[in-house]
Amino acid sequence: MASIPIERGTAQWSSRFAFIMAAVGSSVGLGNLWRFSAELGTNGGAAFLVIYIACIVFVGIPVLMSEYIIGRAGNAASAVGSSNDLAERSGVSKVWSSGAWFGMIASFLIVSFYCVVAAWVLAYIPKFLFGSFAGMPPGEIEQQFGLMVSNPTTQVLPWFLFFGLVTAWLVARGVNKGIELAARLLMPIFFVLLIGLAAYSIISSMSSGGTADAFAFMFTPDFNKITPAVAQSALGQACFSIGIGNAIMITYGSYLPRDVSIPKSAVTVSLVDTCVAIIAGLAIFPVVFANDLDFEAGAGIFFTTLPTALSDAPGGMLIGAAFFFLAFFAAVTSSVSLLEPSVAWVAEKFNLAKAKAAWITGAAIMGLGLFSLYSLEFMDFIDGGLAGPILAPLSALMVVLFTGWRLNKAILAQELSGPGEMLGKFILFFVRFVAPIFMGFVLIMGTWSKWIAPLIAG
Repeated sequence: MASIPIERGTAQWSSRFAFIMAAVGSSVGLGNLWRFSAELGTNGGAAFLVIYIACIVFVGIPVLMSEYIIGRAGNAASAVGSSNDLAERSGVSKVWSSGAWFGMIASFLIVSFYCVVAAWVLAYIPKFLFGSFAGMPPGEIEQQFGLMVSNPTTQVLPWFLFFGLVTAWLVARGVNKGIELAARLLMPIFFVLLIGLAAYSIISSMSSGGTADAFAFMFTPDFNKITPAVAQSALGQACFSIGIGNAIMITYGSYLPRDVSIPKSAVTVSLVDTCVAIIAGLAIFPVVFANDLDFEAGAGIFFTTLPTALSDAPGGMLIGAAFFFLAFFAAVTSSVSLLEPSVAWVAEKFNLAKAKAAWITGAAIMGLGLFSLYSLEFMDFIDGGLAGPILAPLSALMVVLFTGWRLNKAILAQELSGPGEMLGKFILFFVRFVAPIFMGFVLIMGTWSKWIAPLIAG
């Protein structure tokens, strides 16, 4: 039984920095800006944040490390191919590769509606640039989002097609000229914009007390607010935010050079992602509290609360445009990573050039995305009923069980060897004994709350 993988002809990241930027770009998306703030606002603020950080450390990092290991150790470019190869070389059933299958299907479904949300973001940029919200009463500003969503053909479809084409084009350009280039260019701009917007939010809201209220809300936990539902939301958001359970990091791991430490990379990417989520909260909540707006507005914080707060603020239209540009950059790097697992599999399975596979798969996700564009119920079914509560946690569960208990020990030892080896062995404990329990919890609770409980109640 081979313990050292053969050389394979897949592309590789040009440097550790390029890989980190691409991996961070994948993790840092609308989940950090749109969904994290919504979850934080509706789940008790600092209490949610404490559980969220614990979930990142004890569950997110172990799953992420496991996905990197499978990707780099497998002799394939696709997540499914890598998992099949490792199952065969480990002498176990290829049923264990189902984790990659579930993840790839999840990422395909997610990117289809992700293009719709990104289109909403793009549609708001010209609204801010041309002062559409200036002087508009708060009630009318809130109605703008509903009007946009209810008229998708004229207000959203062009942006949807543009975003989908950009995503497919970047993936078609390959690892180095597409994904890596986008991450290396967009992520530094993203970080500068995010920090600048957080500074603006904090400073401009000081005099009104909004900054103090936001800091208290985000960093002074009321542990009485911690409930099983809050814990479930925090764990689910942690998984969604860093992009585990979607076969993305398995695919990205297949392009990872051997001199890059997998344990250190998993920790770095997870911590950067967490910092971005917190800074995003600091860019949003001071403004929310300063204007006495609803901090429990959920997704509305992004598309209704912020425009309301910024509509009459000095320079508010420019700040709003910058914020939605920020969201656009985050959406691009994430959508590219979500499309990549399916493209890698199509190219490998049907022996196609990467560019051809990207355009075929891109057309497929845009076709599926049209259903979400014209039906929010369909979008909720994909996100909240299928990919989120079932496919992604099931994928992550299978991945950690396979890596921790079924993967050939010599292969595992080789992937953890070198710089960060002790850290890797420490994280491996959580891969084996902690992450499976919590991913199983997410899977069971998500399935119960979304499907079984309503069925019983009905």
